[in-house]
Amino acid sequence: MSSRNIAVVVLAAGKGTRMKSDLHKVLHPIAGRPMLLHLLASAATLSPERTVVVTGAGREQVEAAVMPLGAKIAVQREQLGTGHAVMQAREALAGFTGDVLILYGDVPLVRAETMRAMIERLDAADAPAVVVLGFRPADAGAYGRLIVAEGGDRLEKIVEFKDADAAERAVTLCNSGLMAARGELLFDLLAKLGNDNAAGEYYLTDVVELSGAAVVVEASAAEVTGVNSRGELAAVEAMWQQARRAQAMANGATLIAPETVWFAHDTRLGRDVTIEPNVVFGPGVSVADGATIRAFSHLEGATVGARAEVGPYARLRPGAVLAESAKVGNFVEIKKANVGVGAKVNHLSYIGDAEVGARANIGAGTITCNYDGFFKYRTVIGEGAFVGSNSALVAPVSVGAGAIVGAGSVVVRDVTADSLALARGRQEERGGWAKRFRDAMTAKKKGQ
Repeated sequence: MSSRNIAVVVLAAGKGTRMKSDLHKVLHPIAGRPMLLHLLASAATLSPERTVVVTGAGREQVEAAVMPLGAKIAVQREQLGTGHAVMQAREALAGFTGDVLILYGDVPLVRAETMRAMIERLDAADAPAVVVLGFRPADAGAYGRLIVAEGGDRLEKIVEFKDADAAERAVTLCNSGLMAARGELLFDLLAKLGNDNAAGEYYLTDVVELSGAAVVVEASAAEVTGVNSRGELAAVEAMWQQARRAQAMANGATLIAPETVWFAHDTRLGRDVTIEPNVVFGPGVSVADGATIRAFSHLEGATVGARAEVGPYARLRPGAVLAESAKVGNFVEIKKANVGVGAKVNHLSYIGDAEVGARANIGAGTITCNYDGFFKYRTVIGEGAFVGSNSALVAPVSVGAGAIVGAGSVVVRDVTADSLALARGRQEERGGWAKRFRDAMTAKKKGQ
């Protein structure tokens, strides 16, 4: 990697009208993370000295998203083209010496490796002034073409499709719009841009001809896919998911039906994890070695221990922590609760704001009643405790180690260790009552 300093400028001033949304275009999520933050995370691996996001309409939303990351905001008040947008970063880059990487906030999948390749080419022995990122789509369509000198990577010119002749339109190398430039030259080149064109805009691509020393680095078409509509957002999400599934399997996870599993940007999987069909991971999930996530489960903000089992049809909400070999079964919801080693919550239960001890067994239909309409309270269930089916534990309450709670109980006081708690009405039986009732009702019905 170059020893020169690096600055990153991200263009995000477009209004994004095709999204038809109150949310700024570059903040629409991919895998649970705003697309702009995907891009900034990749750029951060280059350890840039400065990062500048150029925005316009909706700047408050963008600023709130990027300021915690230490990025600076520059404002393009009028939409006068990409060259004009980069000019707005001049003040934020005052005194900077080094290489400037120019990216687009709605092109979120550019890999850090590609960014490095651009910077390394910029700092090669022949010292080009500008590096342009090219790609070869399956259908070049109306993309601008990169005309490269034969036998090398020197860029002779960028030709817009409408201005290209037949030979130039036959070229398959297209312009992504991304580039890197020497900081000491960039703003001098931008100052020379004109806007004598139909749109009256200052085009960043014009710096190629002005520099007289531009080269091309190539990337895959997938990397430079842009997002301008909800349909394109869905397409990029699908691309990201496909790549993440392949990575998960390459790293030792089994996906029974890969195309039905949806990951978040930060999902972590151990070795020999098995994921059944139709599983959704929200942000903040970690799954340890040998765990099994069964079909139709949804996990978010949860930690799953080694050899634990989840589902089918389970929901783990933020703060759910399953220890080694714990089991959470069908139609069980866990929220802000620790489920201990080997503990079982197998059926139709809600465990929230709770501590479930090792080897405890929670019967079907059990609920920790953790909320009184104003405050949340905690339930503690000791090691080896057994809670019978259809029980309600009204927090704050504890069930001691080894204790048993009889089925159908409503527990409102602490249960001591190794004791039996019964909290239900006494059963009564009235012999023959049911037959007398049926006979009376039958006679009444016949008399109508």
